[in-house]
Amino acid sequence: MEPRGGRRAGRSAQGGRPAAAGSLPAPAARGGGRGPEPGPIPRLGSLYAHGFARLAAAVPSVRVADPAHNADRTVALARQADAAGAALVAFPELGISAYSAEDLFHQKALTDGVLAGLEAVVAASATLAPVVVVGAPLRAEGRLFNTAVVIHRGRVLGVAPKSYLPNYREFYEKRQFSAARDAVGPEIRLLGATVPFGADLLFASRDLPGFVLHAEICEDVWAPIPPSTYAALAGATVLANLSASDVTIGKADYRRLLCASHSARTISAYLFVGAGHGESTTDMAWDGDALIYENGDLLEAGPRFSTDERLITADVDLDRLADDRLRTTSHGDCAFDHRERVRAVRRIEFDLGLAGADLPLQRRVPRFPYVPADARTRAERCHEVYSIQVEGLTTRLRATGLGRVVVGVSGGLDSAHALIVAARSMDRLGLPRTNVLAYTMPGFATSAHTLGTARRLMAALGVSAHEIDVRPSAMQMLRDIGHPAAGGAAAYDTTYENVQAGERTSHLFRLANRHGALVLGTGDLSELALGWCTYGVGDQMSHYNVNASVPKTLVQHLLRWVVDSGQFGPDAVEALRAVLATVISPELVPAVAADGQPPALQSSEDAIGPYELHDFFLYHVLRFGYRPSKIAFLAHHAWHDRAAGEWPDLLPDDGRHEYGIETITRWLRVFLRRFFETAQFKRSAVPNSPKVGSGGSLSPRGDWRAPSDSSAAAWLEELDRAFPPEGGRDAGRR
Repeated sequence: MEPRGGRRAGRSAQGGRPAAAGSLPAPAARGGGRGPEPGPIPRLGSLYAHGFARLAAAVPSVRVADPAHNADRTVALARQADAAGAALVAFPELGISAYSAEDLFHQKALTDGVLAGLEAVVAASATLAPVVVVGAPLRAEGRLFNTAVVIHRGRVLGVAPKSYLPNYREFYEKRQFSAARDAVGPEIRLLGATVPFGADLLFASRDLPGFVLHAEICEDVWAPIPPSTYAALAGATVLANLSASDVTIGKADYRRLLCASHSARTISAYLFVGAGHGESTTDMAWDGDALIYENGDLLEAGPRFSTDERLITADVDLDRLADDRLRTTSHGDCAFDHRERVRAVRRIEFDLGLAGADLPLQRRVPRFPYVPADARTRAERCHEVYSIQVEGLTTRLRATGLGRVVVGVSGGLDSAHALIVAARSMDRLGLPRTNVLAYTMPGFATSAHTLGTARRLMAALGVSAHEIDVRPSAMQMLRDIGHPAAGGAAAYDTTYENVQAGERTSHLFRLANRHGALVLGTGDLSELALGWCTYGVGDQMSHYNVNASVPKTLVQHLLRWVVDSGQFGPDAVEALRAVLATVISPELVPAVAADGQPPALQSSEDAIGPYELHDFFLYHVLRFGYRPSKIAFLAHHAWHDRAAGEWPDLLPDDGRHEYGIETITRWLRVFLRRFFETAQFKRSAVPNSPKVGSGGSLSPRGDWRAPSDSSAAAWLEELDRAFPPEGGRDAGRR
């Protein structure tokens, strides 16, 4: 919790800090070491055990009208995909023959050679794990179709013909091919077997829940309603596009925009693989673009214009897609509106056979899901969050007719940022910053450092600075209720802390009454998630709160962004640097020396765990509803090695920590108990506050509605099954 002052003042008895201050395990070693981890680290399992699927896009070097060569290169890349642990590998449009064969497609020698090449690929696939999707021109029903052939473990699962044949500008496909709508029957004979045929085929894995594939071809995604739209509404999660999109100026950008938007609209993984080196350049050129998207986010892109064969892979989160579809009611409504077409989609089930694979996750998992590591993106994000907060406060002040705000300033993170937002709001309203009535309110444990920081920051921003010592009024209340601390006893319990918190908030509301002002709340999203705030007459309450959907880690980077931008001058920069260097603390309990050590400042993170971990847990619970075991798996992937992955460049080296799985699961248990079992009643009565990000808000009027009387048992038991706690089933639930 933030140090002292009008915020950060204690916790209430219900949902507050554990009664015994030392009952939780000590935090992990930080600043470069994991610290001692008791016993062996539990097996974290394969990416396939946690709802991921590795997809591969392969761009071979082809020879026009040489099916034997092309089949050989297809098999070679399929073997690479198998070695990489992929569940799917897709190849370009008409890759067995090459796309640019033109009227050679009508030559029987070529189509016979395609069948021989296809047979070689099918035979080779018998020893390979991935589903292999290749492009081939196939004769059926007296016509020639441009098709995607779906192959697995030595057999053809089905064939998807191209639905939309471009016949404009440089394209002339209707000269050679028939469209999917021209097919009469639902099956064709291929390589001695009868196989499903049509653009309405889904390929669903029985042993990898959520992996449901649909294949379409090039122009299909350029159509107003791509065939994969209906497939996604029918349950397809992985959409593969086998393409021979030629390259012209600006086309690659448009192509990527198209794939990203289609992936986002259908809430799917979208794999695009285009023809590359070796295609004829008689009238067109080829860049071999390869792309993998997940719900609009680009996971991987291959190099364009390469003369080398290449294979790109990406680990797609099938759970994310399922959860986003579950929550996005318009997706289900659209499926109902098109139910006749959706019901007609055929489902072909198969066993993928990757359940026993032991493959580590290769996907980049941000340590700070609320804070972009890229400097430019982070600056844009911080500016946008800041602007949303200022817009919210200025709108509320205009609506109320009030021109003043009252804010408690502690010298800690949250109140510092709220004070900055308040000052900028006055600038925007054309009012003097002196209309921000800032109060620092020292209590029994306020340090000289935080008090001095609060004074410097108020002066640097030019607000009306005031100071009220709440110790006399707090002591009077302690006497009134018969608390032993009133007689000098070192009884530093929840009551002792919350008396100070209540006195501060009570003063702020009465000051607002007196001056015709609005009380500005400063508590953040992380504190609401954990219930780390004093309910009612305490820091949980205000007239309006600008930080309630901003997590602690983002508040820290917002201040770093303000410092880096220098927008408030050198005095404010120095004060903010002091804020950032301060231990996160409520400063409600006097520092006590132990074992000959100097007095230690009360630390929120010693009590409830690192906020950077809790924000990681919160994001994946709130945004996706993941199982605790998956959250632990992802957290370990992101945090186990401080030398791996990206860090926000503004974060100093001594702030770059790492955590082992024992530490992660220990604090995850604390998070689960507090979030699901003890803190909801505080969130059910939060003041108004603007939502700033897709990571959610905890307002009952917005993203989160939950009962105050729920149990955390189901979440804790799921985590315990995957990662049994040291000391037995009840360990970590204190």
